[in-house]
Amino acid sequence: MNKFKLCKLESLDFDLKTQTTEQGRRYITPSGDAYPSVTTVLSEYNKKAILEWRQRVGAEEANKISRVAANRGTRVHSLCENYLLNKLTELKEQSLMPDVKQMFSSIKPIMDTNIGDVYATEQALYSNVMKLAGRVDCIADWQDELAVIDFKTSSKPKKEEWITNYFMQCAAYAEMFTELTNKPVNKLVVLIAVHDEEPQFFVKEKKDYMQSLWQYIDKYWSKSIDNS
Repeated sequence: MNKFKLCKLESLDFDLKTQTTEQGRRYITPSGDAYPSVTTVLSEYNKKAILEWRQRVGAEEANKISRVAANRGTRVHSLCENYLLNKLTELKEQSLMPDVKQMFSSIKPIMDTNIGDVYATEQALYSNVMKLAGRVDCIADWQDELAVIDFKTSSKPKKEEWITNYFMQCAAYAEMFTELTNKPVNKLVVLIAVHDEEPQFFVKEKKDYMQSLWQYIDKYWSKSIDNS
């Protein structure tokens, strides 16, 4: 088994409580501020496409597909987290669903080859500058450069132009991490486990997505003010 070096940072020794509102999920910071989650702020990105898909397949089928995908995604994420924490031996492999096992097994060699020291997994983060919060999958060295690493699952391969919101999400986590730790993070990695297909991974630079991210942040807060 690959052994990852875990580098605990004192500045990240906290967790954040969450609350669900009509506007989406919010995280309560140590100072008591309630910040929206990154996914809530970016939810407008593909809202129209999701609504059109739900109308096309029907609400019942859409809900069923979404439940299966969410359950599978949660299980793959759990495997990735435990693997990076060197705890995978504690999991009972025989209890894994075949599709979950296939998807994790497909991305494991990519993790082994590219990921070095691990600084955070499933870590709550926030930014007083952006007034955002969220929970990052992983922050680790990717080919010896500190990176935000986001694990995704998909039934089909993704085209890069479909997932700009993934890169903006990672850029937000990179900014939060730097604000909290003073460690700059410029690399963004999205690793996608695809059902019965080869995995995908995309490596991007944070600077290429900050302008778009800020546009969504501004749009969110403008809408919140209008609705208040």
